[in-house]
Amino acid sequence: MTGIDLTGLEVRPAQVWGGVRLVPLVRAAPVAGLRLHREVYACSGHGVDVGDGTAYTSYIPHGFVADWSGEGAGAESAAYGSRLGGEPRTVPVRGPHHRLAKRQRAKSGRAEPRLRFLPLHLALEGYLALHFGGPSTVWEEWSREAVRQGLSPRAEAAYAGWSVPGLGEALRVFEIHPGQCGLMLYVADALAAAFVVPHPDDYRLLHPTLVEDLYGELVHQYAHYGAPVPEFTARIRDAAGGGRTLADLRAAAVAQERDWAAGHDGLMARDLLETSYAFERVYRMDGFELLRFLPPFRRGGTEQHIGELITDHKGRTAYLKTFRLSENQIRRGHLLQRLADHDWHLGRTAEALGTSYRELVLRIQRAGFGSLLNAHEVARRLRETKEG
Repeated sequence: MTGIDLTGLEVRPAQVWGGVRLVPLVRAAPVAGLRLHREVYACSGHGVDVGDGTAYTSYIPHGFVADWSGEGAGAESAAYGSRLGGEPRTVPVRGPHHRLAKRQRAKSGRAEPRLRFLPLHLALEGYLALHFGGPSTVWEEWSREAVRQGLSPRAEAAYAGWSVPGLGEALRVFEIHPGQCGLMLYVADALAAAFVVPHPDDYRLLHPTLVEDLYGELVHQYAHYGAPVPEFTARIRDAAGGGRTLADLRAAAVAQERDWAAGHDGLMARDLLETSYAFERVYRMDGFELLRFLPPFRRGGTEQHIGELITDHKGRTAYLKTFRLSENQIRRGHLLQRLADHDWHLGRTAEALGTSYRELVLRIQRAGFGSLLNAHEVARRLRETKEG
Protein backbone atom coordinates (compact mmCIF):
# COMPACT_ATOMS: atom_id res chain seq x y z
CA MET A 1 0.00 0.00 0.00
CA THR A 2 1.50 3.30 -1.12
CA GLY A 3 -1.49 5.52 -1.94
CA ILE A 4 -4.85 6.63 -0.57
CA ASP A 5 -7.80 4.65 -1.95
CA LEU A 6 -11.12 6.54 -1.87
CA THR A 7 -13.09 3.78 -3.59
CA GLY A 8 -16.76 4.02 -2.61
CA LEU A 9 -16.68 7.80 -2.09
CA GLU A 10 -18.23 10.11 -4.68
CA VAL A 11 -17.72 13.86 -5.12
CA ARG A 12 -20.64 16.27 -5.07
CA PRO A 13 -20.54 19.89 -6.37
CA ALA A 14 -18.68 22.28 -4.09
CA GLN A 15 -20.13 24.92 -1.79
CA VAL A 16 -18.29 28.21 -1.49
CA TRP A 17 -18.04 30.82 1.27
CA GLY A 18 -15.62 33.59 0.35
CA GLY A 19 -12.23 31.96 -0.13
CA VAL A 20 -13.29 28.62 1.39
CA ARG A 21 -14.48 25.80 -0.87
CA LEU A 22 -16.04 22.70 0.70
CA VAL A 23 -16.39 19.61 -1.51
CA PRO A 24 -18.76 16.94 -0.12
CA LEU A 25 -17.84 13.25 -0.26
CA VAL A 26 -20.73 10.79 -0.11
CA ARG A 27 -21.02 7.01 0.13
CA ALA A 28 -23.68 4.85 -1.47
CA ALA A 29 -23.48 2.64 1.63
CA PRO A 30 -21.70 3.10 5.01
CA VAL A 31 -18.61 1.06 5.88
CA ALA A 32 -19.87 -1.98 7.76
CA GLY A 33 -18.43 -2.86 11.16
CA LEU A 34 -16.83 0.47 12.13
CA ARG A 35 -18.12 3.66 13.76
CA LEU A 36 -16.34 6.80 14.96
CA HIS A 37 -17.42 8.73 18.02
CA ARG A 38 -16.17 11.86 19.71
CA GLU A 39 -14.68 11.99 23.20
CA VAL A 40 -14.69 15.51 24.65
CA TYR A 41 -11.95 16.63 27.05
CA ALA A 42 -12.55 19.13 29.81
CA CYS A 43 -9.09 20.69 29.46
CA SER A 44 -6.35 20.92 26.86
CA GLY A 45 -2.61 21.32 26.55
CA HIS A 46 -1.58 18.10 28.32
CA GLY A 47 1.35 16.00 27.30
CA VAL A 48 1.30 12.47 25.93
CA ASP A 49 3.86 9.95 27.14
CA VAL A 50 4.96 8.13 23.97
CA GLY A 51 6.64 5.36 25.94
CA ASP A 52 10.37 5.96 25.46
CA GLY A 53 10.98 8.69 28.03
CA THR A 54 9.82 11.48 25.70
CA ALA A 55 6.54 13.37 25.78
CA TYR A 56 4.36 14.92 23.09
CA THR A 57 2.55 18.13 24.09
CA SER A 58 -0.14 19.87 22.05
CA TYR A 59 -3.56 21.49 22.07
CA ILE A 60 -6.03 18.58 22.29
CA PRO A 61 -9.70 19.64 22.08
CA HIS A 62 -11.15 16.15 21.66
CA GLY A 63 -10.37 12.55 20.83
CA PHE A 64 -11.98 10.03 18.49
CA VAL A 65 -13.16 6.59 19.55
CA ALA A 66 -13.10 3.91 16.85
CA ASP A 67 -15.76 1.29 17.65
CA TRP A 68 -15.57 -1.96 15.67
CA SER A 69 -17.99 -3.91 17.87
CA GLY A 70 -20.55 -3.84 15.07
CA GLU A 71 -23.25 -2.44 17.32
CA GLY A 72 -23.43 0.84 15.43
CA ALA A 73 -23.17 -0.51 11.91
CA GLY A 74 -26.50 -0.32 10.12
CA ALA A 75 -28.43 0.34 13.32
CA GLU A 76 -29.67 3.36 15.24
CA SER A 77 -27.30 4.12 18.11
CA ALA A 78 -26.28 7.07 20.24
CA ALA A 79 -22.67 8.10 19.82
CA TYR A 80 -20.50 7.81 22.91
CA GLY A 81 -19.76 11.22 24.40
CA SER A 82 -22.88 13.00 23.15
CA ARG A 83 -26.50 13.47 24.20
CA LEU A 84 -29.58 15.48 23.29
CA GLY A 85 -29.84 18.83 25.08
CA GLY A 86 -27.53 20.57 27.52
CA GLU A 87 -23.76 20.49 27.47
CA PRO A 88 -21.95 17.41 26.12
CA ARG A 89 -20.57 15.02 28.67
CA THR A 90 -16.86 15.62 29.07
CA VAL A 91 -14.04 13.27 29.96
CA PRO A 92 -11.65 15.11 32.30
CA VAL A 93 -7.93 14.76 31.62
CA ARG A 94 -6.02 14.07 34.83
CA GLY A 95 -2.34 14.01 33.99
CA PRO A 96 -0.84 12.86 30.70
CA HIS A 97 -2.30 10.27 28.34
CA HIS A 98 -0.29 7.08 28.09
CA ARG A 99 -0.33 6.79 24.29
CA LEU A 100 -1.76 8.65 21.32
CA ALA A 101 -3.76 5.52 20.43
CA LYS A 102 -5.02 3.37 23.28
CA ARG A 103 -7.44 0.47 23.63
CA GLN A 104 -10.27 1.41 25.98
CA ARG A 105 -11.18 -0.78 28.92
CA ALA A 106 -14.47 -1.32 30.67
CA LYS A 107 -14.91 -0.87 34.40
CA SER A 108 -14.41 -4.61 34.79
CA GLY A 109 -10.91 -4.20 33.36
CA ARG A 110 -11.67 -6.14 30.19
CA ALA A 111 -10.60 -4.58 26.89
CA GLU A 112 -13.52 -3.23 24.85
CA PRO A 113 -13.67 -3.21 21.04
CA ARG A 114 -12.94 0.54 21.13
CA LEU A 115 -9.74 2.44 20.38
CA ARG A 116 -9.29 6.02 21.58
CA PHE A 117 -6.92 8.11 19.44
CA LEU A 118 -6.20 11.81 19.07
CA PRO A 119 -7.17 13.06 15.59
CA LEU A 120 -4.27 14.50 13.57
CA HIS A 121 -1.89 14.11 16.52
CA LEU A 122 -0.96 10.61 15.37
CA ALA A 123 0.14 12.15 12.08
CA LEU A 124 1.93 15.09 13.69
CA GLU A 125 3.80 12.80 16.08
CA GLY A 126 4.96 10.78 13.08
CA TYR A 127 6.32 13.91 11.42
CA LEU A 128 7.97 15.25 14.59
CA ALA A 129 9.54 11.84 15.25
CA LEU A 130 11.13 11.80 11.77
CA HIS A 131 14.75 10.74 12.49
CA PHE A 132 14.23 12.09 16.01
CA GLY A 133 17.23 10.15 17.30
CA GLY A 134 19.62 12.42 15.43
CA PRO A 135 23.02 11.32 14.05
CA SER A 136 23.39 7.56 13.81
CA THR A 137 27.18 7.89 13.57
CA VAL A 138 29.32 10.06 15.89
CA TRP A 139 30.83 12.32 13.24
CA GLU A 140 32.97 15.13 14.62
CA GLU A 141 30.75 17.86 13.12
CA TRP A 142 27.85 16.94 15.40
CA SER A 143 27.71 18.16 18.99
CA ARG A 144 27.59 15.84 21.99
CA GLU A 145 24.02 17.00 22.64
CA ALA A 146 23.03 15.94 19.12
CA VAL A 147 24.40 12.43 19.68
CA ARG A 148 22.92 12.10 23.18
CA GLN A 149 19.54 13.80 22.75
CA GLY A 150 18.92 13.83 19.00
CA LEU A 151 16.39 16.40 17.77
CA SER A 152 14.93 17.04 21.22
CA PRO A 153 13.05 19.28 21.67
CA ARG A 154 11.19 19.42 18.35
CA ALA A 155 8.29 21.79 17.67
CA GLU A 156 6.15 22.84 14.71
CA ALA A 157 3.57 25.61 14.38
CA ALA A 158 -0.09 25.04 13.49
CA TYR A 159 -3.31 27.05 13.70
CA ALA A 160 -6.65 26.08 15.22
CA GLY A 161 -9.51 26.11 12.73
CA TRP A 162 -11.39 28.92 14.44
CA SER A 163 -8.42 31.25 13.73
CA VAL A 164 -8.57 30.57 9.94
CA PRO A 165 -10.61 33.46 8.47
CA GLY A 166 -13.91 32.34 6.97
CA LEU A 167 -13.64 28.68 7.96
CA GLY A 168 -16.05 28.83 10.91
CA GLU A 169 -18.73 30.60 8.85
CA ALA A 170 -18.27 28.21 5.93
CA LEU A 171 -18.72 25.16 8.15
CA ARG A 172 -21.74 26.72 9.88
CA VAL A 173 -23.70 27.37 6.65
CA PHE A 174 -22.50 24.22 4.88
CA GLU A 175 -25.35 22.03 3.63
CA ILE A 176 -24.72 18.40 4.55
CA HIS A 177 -25.74 15.98 1.79
CA PRO A 178 -27.65 12.72 2.30
CA GLY A 179 -25.08 9.96 2.67
CA GLN A 180 -22.22 12.41 3.23
CA CYS A 181 -19.23 10.79 4.92
CA GLY A 182 -16.53 13.41 4.40
CA LEU A 183 -15.28 16.50 2.62
CA MET A 184 -12.30 18.08 0.91
CA LEU A 185 -11.56 21.52 2.34
CA TYR A 186 -9.91 24.12 0.09
CA VAL A 187 -8.71 27.62 0.98
CA ALA A 188 -8.03 29.91 -2.02
CA ASP A 189 -8.49 26.67 -4.03
CA ALA A 190 -5.48 25.06 -2.34
CA LEU A 191 -6.31 21.76 -0.65
CA ALA A 192 -6.12 22.37 3.10
CA ALA A 193 -7.44 19.08 4.48
CA ALA A 194 -9.36 15.91 3.69
CA PHE A 195 -11.73 14.33 6.21
CA VAL A 196 -13.53 10.97 5.80
CA VAL A 197 -15.55 8.85 8.25
CA PRO A 198 -17.27 5.48 7.84
CA HIS A 199 -20.93 6.47 8.43
CA PRO A 200 -23.13 9.53 7.64
CA ASP A 201 -24.26 9.75 11.29
CA ASP A 202 -20.59 9.93 12.33
CA TYR A 203 -20.05 12.80 9.92
CA ARG A 204 -23.02 14.78 11.24
CA LEU A 205 -21.65 14.39 14.76
CA LEU A 206 -18.03 15.20 13.86
CA HIS A 207 -18.59 17.98 11.28
CA PRO A 208 -18.35 20.73 13.98
CA THR A 209 -14.95 19.39 15.12
CA LEU A 210 -13.37 20.62 11.87
CA VAL A 211 -13.24 24.13 13.29
CA GLU A 212 -11.22 22.79 16.25
CA ASP A 213 -8.70 20.89 14.11
CA LEU A 214 -5.15 22.00 13.34
CA TYR A 215 -4.24 23.62 10.02
CA GLY A 216 -0.88 24.50 8.55
CA GLU A 217 0.79 27.86 8.16
CA LEU A 218 0.17 27.95 4.41
CA VAL A 219 -3.58 27.49 4.88
CA HIS A 220 -3.69 30.31 7.41
CA GLN A 221 -1.85 32.66 5.02
CA TYR A 222 -4.06 31.77 2.05
CA ALA A 223 -7.18 32.45 4.12
CA HIS A 224 -5.85 35.89 5.09
CA TYR A 225 -4.60 37.03 1.70
CA GLY A 226 -6.47 34.92 -0.86
CA ALA A 227 -9.33 36.32 -2.92
CA PRO A 228 -12.86 34.82 -3.00
CA VAL A 229 -13.05 31.74 -5.23
CA PRO A 230 -15.66 31.21 -7.98
CA GLU A 231 -18.73 29.16 -7.12
CA PHE A 232 -19.69 25.96 -8.88
CA THR A 233 -22.05 26.78 -11.76
CA ALA A 234 -23.61 24.56 -14.38
CA ARG A 235 -24.84 25.61 -17.83
CA ILE A 236 -27.22 23.36 -19.67
CA ARG A 237 -27.34 24.22 -23.37
CA ASP A 238 -29.90 23.08 -25.89
CA ALA A 239 -28.56 20.27 -28.04
CA ALA A 240 -29.41 20.30 -31.72
CA GLY A 241 -32.85 18.75 -32.01
CA GLY A 242 -32.86 17.99 -28.30
CA GLY A 243 -35.97 18.23 -26.16
CA ARG A 244 -36.62 20.04 -22.90
CA THR A 245 -38.28 17.31 -20.91
CA LEU A 246 -37.56 16.62 -17.26
CA ALA A 247 -35.65 13.51 -18.30
CA ASP A 248 -33.42 15.63 -20.56
CA LEU A 249 -32.73 18.10 -17.74
CA ARG A 250 -32.01 15.28 -15.30
CA ALA A 251 -29.56 13.66 -17.71
CA ALA A 252 -27.83 17.01 -18.31
CA ALA A 253 -27.55 17.66 -14.55
CA VAL A 254 -26.03 14.22 -13.96
CA ALA A 255 -23.53 14.87 -16.76
CA GLN A 256 -22.54 18.18 -15.15
CA GLU A 257 -21.98 16.47 -11.80
CA ARG A 258 -19.91 13.78 -13.51
CA ASP A 259 -17.78 16.43 -15.24
CA TRP A 260 -17.27 18.26 -11.94
CA ALA A 261 -16.18 15.05 -10.18
CA ALA A 262 -13.72 14.17 -12.96
CA GLY A 263 -12.25 17.68 -12.91
CA HIS A 264 -11.91 17.64 -9.13
CA ASP A 265 -10.17 14.27 -8.93
CA GLY A 266 -7.95 14.99 -11.92
CA LEU A 267 -6.88 18.53 -10.98
CA MET A 268 -7.75 19.81 -7.51
CA ALA A 269 -7.06 16.63 -5.49
CA ARG A 270 -4.45 15.10 -7.80
CA ASP A 271 -1.42 15.67 -5.56
CA LEU A 272 -3.13 14.11 -2.53
CA LEU A 273 -4.42 11.05 -4.39
CA GLU A 274 -1.44 10.35 -6.67
CA THR A 275 1.40 10.74 -4.14
CA SER A 276 3.20 7.64 -2.87
CA TYR A 277 3.32 7.70 0.94
CA ALA A 278 5.30 5.87 3.60
CA PHE A 279 2.72 4.17 5.84
CA GLU A 280 3.21 3.04 9.42
CA ARG A 281 0.68 0.80 11.13
CA VAL A 282 -0.36 2.05 14.56
CA TYR A 283 -3.03 -0.48 15.47
CA ARG A 284 -4.83 -3.46 13.93
CA MET A 285 -8.51 -4.03 14.64
CA ASP A 286 -10.92 -6.73 13.45
CA GLY A 287 -10.55 -6.34 9.71
CA PHE A 288 -9.31 -2.73 10.00
CA GLU A 289 -5.92 -1.05 10.38
CA LEU A 290 -5.14 2.38 11.84
CA LEU A 291 -2.19 3.88 9.93
CA ARG A 292 -0.33 7.15 9.70
CA PHE A 293 1.60 8.31 6.68
CA LEU A 294 4.36 10.66 5.56
CA PRO A 295 4.96 12.08 2.06
CA PRO A 296 8.21 11.67 0.10
CA PHE A 297 9.23 15.28 0.96
CA ARG A 298 9.88 16.19 -2.64
CA ARG A 299 11.06 19.71 -3.39
CA GLY A 300 9.51 21.67 -6.21
CA GLY A 301 6.25 23.24 -5.10
CA THR A 302 3.85 20.26 -5.09
CA GLU A 303 1.50 20.10 -2.14
CA GLN A 304 2.32 17.42 0.42
CA HIS A 305 0.27 16.12 3.32
CA ILE A 306 0.77 14.04 6.42
CA GLY A 307 -2.18 12.21 7.88
CA GLU A 308 -3.80 9.15 9.38
CA LEU A 309 -6.37 6.72 8.11
CA ILE A 310 -8.25 3.54 8.87
CA THR A 311 -8.49 1.02 6.05
CA ASP A 312 -10.57 -2.13 5.66
CA HIS A 313 -9.20 -5.53 4.61
CA LYS A 314 -9.22 -4.42 0.94
CA GLY A 315 -7.21 -1.25 1.64
CA ARG A 316 -10.18 1.08 1.11
CA THR A 317 -10.40 4.18 3.27
CA ALA A 318 -12.92 4.14 6.11
CA TYR A 319 -11.42 7.13 7.98
CA LEU A 320 -9.02 9.82 6.79
CA LYS A 321 -7.69 13.08 8.18
CA THR A 322 -4.84 15.05 6.60
CA PHE A 323 -2.64 18.04 7.45
CA ARG A 324 -1.00 20.08 4.69
CA LEU A 325 2.67 20.85 5.28
CA SER A 326 4.14 24.28 4.62
CA GLU A 327 7.09 24.70 2.28
CA ASN A 328 9.42 25.12 5.27
CA GLN A 329 8.14 21.90 6.83
CA ILE A 330 8.70 20.07 3.55
CA ARG A 331 12.27 21.43 3.41
CA ARG A 332 12.99 20.24 6.94
CA GLY A 333 11.61 16.79 6.19
CA HIS A 334 13.61 16.61 2.95
CA LEU A 335 16.82 17.65 4.72
CA LEU A 336 16.37 15.11 7.52
CA GLN A 337 15.66 12.34 5.01
CA ARG A 338 18.80 13.08 3.00
CA LEU A 339 20.99 13.31 6.11
CA ALA A 340 19.67 9.97 7.34
CA ASP A 341 20.15 8.38 3.89
CA HIS A 342 23.88 9.20 4.14
CA ASP A 343 24.42 8.31 7.82
CA TRP A 344 24.46 12.02 8.75
CA HIS A 345 27.82 12.49 7.03
CA LEU A 346 27.86 16.13 5.93
CA GLY A 347 30.33 15.66 3.09
CA ARG A 348 28.45 12.77 1.45
CA THR A 349 25.10 14.48 2.00
CA ALA A 350 26.33 17.69 0.37
CA GLU A 351 27.63 15.73 -2.60
CA ALA A 352 24.29 13.89 -2.98
CA LEU A 353 22.40 17.19 -2.85
CA GLY A 354 24.69 18.70 -5.45
CA THR A 355 25.81 21.49 -3.16
CA SER A 356 28.86 22.52 -1.15
CA TYR A 357 29.75 21.69 2.43
CA ARG A 358 29.30 25.36 3.38
CA GLU A 359 25.86 25.59 1.79
CA LEU A 360 24.71 22.41 3.55
CA VAL A 361 25.78 23.85 6.91
CA LEU A 362 23.79 27.00 6.13
CA ARG A 363 20.74 24.92 5.19
CA ILE A 364 20.96 23.00 8.47
CA GLN A 365 21.12 26.28 10.37
CA ARG A 366 18.24 27.84 8.44
CA ALA A 367 16.14 24.74 9.12
CA GLY A 368 16.52 25.33 12.86
CA PHE A 369 18.97 22.47 13.47
CA GLY A 370 22.08 24.62 13.94
CA SER A 371 22.32 23.80 17.64
CA LEU A 372 23.10 20.19 16.70
CA LEU A 373 26.37 21.18 15.03
CA ASN A 374 29.76 21.29 16.69
CA ALA A 375 30.63 24.90 15.83
CA HIS A 376 34.39 24.52 16.32
CA GLU A 377 34.70 21.40 14.18
CA VAL A 378 32.46 22.83 11.44
CA ALA A 379 34.53 26.05 11.38
CA ARG A 380 37.73 24.00 11.06
CA ARG A 381 36.30 21.98 8.17
CA LEU A 382 35.17 25.18 6.46
CA ARG A 383 38.69 26.64 6.74
CA GLU A 384 40.17 23.47 5.30
CA THR A 385 37.68 23.60 2.43
CA LYS A 386 38.52 27.24 1.71
CA GLU A 387 42.25 26.61 1.82
CA GLY A 388 41.91 23.59 -0.42
